[in-house]
Amino acid sequence: MKLLSLVAVVGCLLVPAAQANKVRESSEDIRCKCICPPYRNINGHIYNQNVSQKDCNCLHVVEPMPVPGHDMEAYCLLCECRYEERSTTTIKVIIVIYLSVVGALLLYMAFLMLVDPLIRKPDAYTEQLHNEEENEDARSVAATAASLGGPRANTVLERVEGAQQRWKLQVQEQRKTVFDRHKMLS
Repeated sequence: MKLLSLVAVVGCLLVPAAQANKVRESSEDIRCKCICPPYRNINGHIYNQNVSQKDCNCLHVVEPMPVPGHDMEAYCLLCECRYEERSTTTIKVIIVIYLSVVGALLLYMAFLMLVDPLIRKPDAYTEQLHNEEENEDARSVAATAASLGGPRANTVLERVEGAQQRWKLQVQEQRKTVFDRHKMLS
């Protein structure tokens, strides 16, 4: 997993350097964006140009100029121009790292789904204990139902037997809980 992450990071760093010319052609990292509102009978418009920060103004960015020469200054005063800068290389590296992590997690999940049935083989000893407990549960439930259905336990011996049955049920419940938890944790 560490090797996969290392390969992804190295690939992210080498690929953008090799394709620097293509990146410059497809999308620029700098631009000047001028937002011009409606002026007289001219609709508002957004102009984008790849110019330096010192040339980021209406005169250099708005092409073609929609107004004649004498109205040009008034039109340019209404326009709001902003210089924007971004790093497409950093964006690409972050996206590749994110996709690599998600891919690695998906591969790990698929691996666990394939290996999990092999790891969790049924243990014959715990299966036998559970079968015995189920049989004892059925017997104790039948005995409890018979004792509750009959006359009220008046003698000391019947009371002790009832308490003993309740204690056995509690012990069996505790055994089930311990073995189930033990099985889930291992």
